[in-house]
Amino acid sequence: MDKMKMRTPDLTDENIERLAALFPNVITETKDASGSVQKAIDFDLLKQALSKNLVEGDDERYRLDWPGKKASLLKANMPVTKTLRPCREESVNFDSTENIYIEGDNFEVLKILQESYLGKVKIIYIDPPYNTGNDFIYKDDFAKSKEDYEEEIGVEDEEGGKLFRNTDSNGRFHSDWLSMMCERLVVAKDLLCDEGVIFISIDDNELHNLRKICDEIFGEENFVGNLSVENNPKGRKNSDFISVSSEYCSIYAKNKEKARFIENVPKKASDMTEDDDGNFVHGSGKRVLVGENSFNKYVSNANSDKNYSVYYRAQDRQVVVKKEEYDGIDQQLIDQGYVKYYSHNNGRLVENTYTESKFRELFEKGALEFSLDKVYEKNFNDTIRIKSQLINREYEAIVRGKKQKYSMELTTTGAGTYIKNLFEVAESPFSSPKNVGYLKLLISLFESEPFIVLDFFSGSSTTADAVMQLNAEDGGNRKFIMVQLPENLDENLSKAGTEAEKKTIKSAISICDEMNKPHLLTVIGKERIRRAGKKIVEDLKARNQQLEPGQEPVDASKLDIGFRVYKTDESNMKDVFYHPAKLDQKQLAFVESNIKEDRTPEDLLTQVILDLGLELSLPIETKKIGKNTVFIVQTNALVACLDNDIDFKIVDTIAGLKPFKVVFKDASFKDDKDRINVEERFKRLSPETKVTVI
Repeated sequence: MDKMKMRTPDLTDENIERLAALFPNVITETKDASGSVQKAIDFDLLKQALSKNLVEGDDERYRLDWPGKKASLLKANMPVTKTLRPCREESVNFDSTENIYIEGDNFEVLKILQESYLGKVKIIYIDPPYNTGNDFIYKDDFAKSKEDYEEEIGVEDEEGGKLFRNTDSNGRFHSDWLSMMCERLVVAKDLLCDEGVIFISIDDNELHNLRKICDEIFGEENFVGNLSVENNPKGRKNSDFISVSSEYCSIYAKNKEKARFIENVPKKASDMTEDDDGNFVHGSGKRVLVGENSFNKYVSNANSDKNYSVYYRAQDRQVVVKKEEYDGIDQQLIDQGYVKYYSHNNGRLVENTYTESKFRELFEKGALEFSLDKVYEKNFNDTIRIKSQLINREYEAIVRGKKQKYSMELTTTGAGTYIKNLFEVAESPFSSPKNVGYLKLLISLFESEPFIVLDFFSGSSTTADAVMQLNAEDGGNRKFIMVQLPENLDENLSKAGTEAEKKTIKSAISICDEMNKPHLLTVIGKERIRRAGKKIVEDLKARNQQLEPGQEPVDASKLDIGFRVYKTDESNMKDVFYHPAKLDQKQLAFVESNIKEDRTPEDLLTQVILDLGLELSLPIETKKIGKNTVFIVQTNALVACLDNDIDFKIVDTIAGLKPFKVVFKDASFKDDKDRINVEERFKRLSPETKVTVI
């Protein structure tokens, strides 16, 4: 019976094994800190194996380096033993929701999620610290002291002489920020599916460095573009030269060849014309057939399915389609006022001609426009592609075939007003929140099929709000995962520099006091989702009562406005679980169980789910079988009984479910005989089931 490892994978070991399969000659051995022999890579041999020329030393190359880069890459590959603990009392609809809110350091959380969400996330949006020197809310001043920076990069020789000039350069203000971002983006990339895309909000302080590290991590060929986002039309008075009114969003794809954006910005009504059927058309579409005057101009390859003639009478919009020779003509139809259009030319088809069945389908839909010498397929498309410069604007647009006002609202001022109204306070509890309209615009670049949106700098939870609003608007089934460090608002208040910052923090603290909760940023973020969810349902019900003929109501009961709360914590397992060699005789009583005493069965179940690479959003059914509590995850993906004292008569019932995996506590077995009996029972009743213990 296998024992679960209960920690994230060691990517260094996995990468060594991959290299060993390709280049066995580069594998060597070293000793770790405890003196144990382990595999390692001879990097000189690896360099030579990958080079067509003799490798003698480091060559100059184009790359971005900073003090701490190697350490951040090493950190990204190292396992962590942290876990997540569920918090039902702070969740909404815990048993039915598929949305996730996680409190904790986002790097640790990304590592914890690495196996469960490998290649499963469609969109990552993050609004990380901009490294502005402003400590409010986020700790976003990553400047090293001059002394620490010089010591780390070694700017003096052993005798105290300077090794190079300009030690007051800006490098010390960027290194820690680069390390912080690098290690998180390395892990986050693995979570993206092949069609996935990451959006990163940033300003001028680190845009240049962000591009460079993203080029390294995602590949320069997967750079999609930069958006310039007008989030403060009046401009900020933060420069003697330019009043800054916008920031940026850098976009990278996991695999640019597989990623795709849809056109999601409504066209202006002034760019469209209304046809006789009341449909809005944008200019002329693709040419389908040609008339007599254009007969000799357009030819292409022959296809018998497309050799037909069309006779059309404009006054009553009648059409006759018939097979006939290209130079034949039905004079009787002509005498009745019909005009002939050609689909062929001496055995060679007219350019863009459709098959007869396709032509008839378009005609029945009213999708064809007949002029004197050509027939066009009408362009009913009422959206355009997003542009690289996003500005605040409002105009009359065509939305779902109707004229209505469309607003592209991007401002932080508008976002602050929305949040003040949501919380019913005079001051927003968040500093410079992202506008929910902006996030909706980004998320709607993808079809509304079910997918996961991850934000691991979630802050004010705008991303979660945007996901729920979009689902309410189009009936989509997108899911969110929010990750946020539980920042202490009292500490932030003491660091706040401006009066505006102090007002914002005091507003947040006031909300926490009213809720009788600790003064933490995550408290406000979760409350924002709760309030936004209630508002969305209320607005949806009101909208359903004002539907126009032909419009279908959206079932508010099917809208997922809940979220499961998880909090990062130390492993459920005692240290001896990971380091059994350190156990001595005096500690035997301490480790009668290798699980910490304060952990609940649901705590253990969550770590098991993560260790097995299952998603946190899977439905969990709790059943009482005999005297024991049994958890059933996703019907039969996993069955776990994590009680200390198990009546093994339940084994037959569990085996009857034919689960893929079953987990028990090691401590629930009195001896090896019990364990063997359980294994044998599963082999007979459910041989495909894998039984493991923690």
